Amino acid sequence: MITVRAPGKLFIAGEYAVVEPGNPSVLIAVDRYVRVDLTPSVGKGSIHSEQYGRQPVVWYRDSNGIVVDHDMQPVDYILSSIATVEQLVSELGVTPRFYDLTVSSELDDVSGRKFGLGSSAAVTVATIGALNEFYDLELTRLERYKLAMLATIAVSPRASGGDLAASTFGGWIAYSAPDRGHAMTLRDERGVIGALRSDWDGLSVRRLAPPSALRLMVGWTGSPASTSRLVDNLQGRRWTDEVHYADFLARSRHHVEALITALDEDDAEGVKTAIRGARRTLGALDSAAKLGIETPALARLSDTAEAIGAAAKSSGAGGGDCGVVFVDVDADVSALLREWELSDIRHLALSVHPAEGGLDER
Repeated sequence: MITVRAPGKLFIAGEYAVVEPGNPSVLIAVDRYVRVDLTPSVGKGSIHSEQYGRQPVVWYRDSNGIVVDHDMQPVDYILSSIATVEQLVSELGVTPRFYDLTVSSELDDVSGRKFGLGSSAAVTVATIGALNEFYDLELTRLERYKLAMLATIAVSPRASGGDLAASTFGGWIAYSAPDRGHAMTLRDERGVIGALRSDWDGLSVRRLAPPSALRLMVGWTGSPASTSRLVDNLQGRRWTDEVHYADFLARSRHHVEALITALDEDDAEGVKTAIRGARRTLGALDSAAKLGIETPALARLSDTAEAIGAAAKSSGAGGGDCGVVFVDVDADVSALLREWELSDIRHLALSVHPAEGGLDER
């Protein structure tokens, strides 16, 4: 049996703007995981996952590729990952085999509500990782990210892939999304192998060092949000063609680049200033586009943090998921935690999943 775990993620800054190719963001990988167990099988394969209910999804192959033996015909990230690797294996001339996948997740609470830690990305990265081992493909981390990105945009074309990058590379990263249309054109014209070996317009990933004088705290406000719905809601409006949107992108870039510089220089006050600027920028976007990014609970999370000298903001799509707080390592946070408890904000005891090897290593 092959077992692969992939960590969840949190956006630190650059949300929404990161969907535009080349716009910077900062993310971390966190120490909660999706696990995929792969067992070889014969004649057919299966996927065991709570998202499909108690019965596994059974799959096999015909002349057109993967066929799912399931009334609902689910289209999701696991199946897209399998199909993408199948194309790669075919192009490489490797004999395809069957296998069973079992998926388990630590990225939800006991009732099954998602914490907003990137479960779709983590299961995609873990599935790609398991198949990489199964077929002995020896893909680099960058190639595994690209495979995961191709699988993801087949399901969600506007996905930025920041969560995939964090889950693949671990640690703290600065990330800019590729032009997804360009990536799919490469796949169509050159195949999966050609797409993996080509440069992708807009894509940038590099490691960052965490701030040594600041502690990262994460609060969850208990209302899972749909990132794809919120992003599609923004992108589907004519508002994105207006000057307000261009101004948002410029402001977001300014504060994210300031954050990256502060992290490079281990400047704690610079980090907090950039986080506050990023919060204001999202607030202006929220006011203009009426997306509901910073809910009252997320505002409470951030405001109570500011009261003890910390800097805070919503993380990711907002809408009720997580907020991140940067507080001095020697600060007394007991009052903050009491305020969170009174406000039904759950403190998530998360740490950063460490970086694993170089960006181009296996």
